[in-house]
Amino acid sequence: MKDISKYVQIRTNNLKPAKGRVLISEPFMSDYYFGRSVILLAEHNDEGSFGVIVNKRITATFNEILKDFPDFDAPVYLGGPVETGSLFYIHTLGEELEGATEITEGLYWGGDIEALKELILIRTIDPAEIRFFLGYSGWAANQLEGELKRNSWVISNISKDILMKMDPVKMWDRLLEKMGGTYKYWTKFPIDPTMN
Repeated sequence: MKDISKYVQIRTNNLKPAKGRVLISEPFMSDYYFGRSVILLAEHNDEGSFGVIVNKRITATFNEILKDFPDFDAPVYLGGPVETGSLFYIHTLGEELEGATEITEGLYWGGDIEALKELILIRTIDPAEIRFFLGYSGWAANQLEGELKRNSWVISNISKDILMKMDPVKMWDRLLEKMGGTYKYWTKFPIDPTMN
C-alpha cells in the first residue's frame, strides 16, 4: 500500500489501534477488499491484529451460505481475505449467546453457533442485532503499525449504535466527514483517480 501523504496533507488523530476501534482506509487504496473499507478491530495485541470489514455487503443471503440453519433474513458482509470459507459474526446479544467476547461496550464477537441456531429457530433474535461476515482481515505482529506509518489507514472510535445502525454503503464517507478537517475531503476523491 502506498504512502498518500504526498497527495494529501495528513492530520494525525493520534489514536492507536485497539480492540473496538475502526480502521478507515485512505481514499486511493484500490485493493478489492480494503478499498474504501471500514474495519472493526476485534483484537489488537503484540502478536497482531484481526477484525472484519463492516461496510461491504455481499449479494448472497444468510440461508444461501448456511443451508442447514432456520430461515433468517440477515445480511452477510465481506469480512476480509482470510478464511473466506468461514462465517464470523458480531452482535449485541451479550450473555444471551454463550462464549461471546465483548469487543466494545455492548458489542460482541462470536459465541456458540448451536446456541445462535436455537435463538434463530425460536425467533428471539432480530437481524438488526447481528451481522455476519465471510472471512476476516488479519495482520501479523507490527504489520498494521507499518501500514499506519504509510498512512494507509486512519483510526477512529465507533459506538455500537453507529456500527449497527448506520447504512454500510455510506459508512466510509460518513465516518470521515464526522472526523472533519482533512479527512472530510477524502470523500471527494474519485475512486479511480485516472478518471478525474
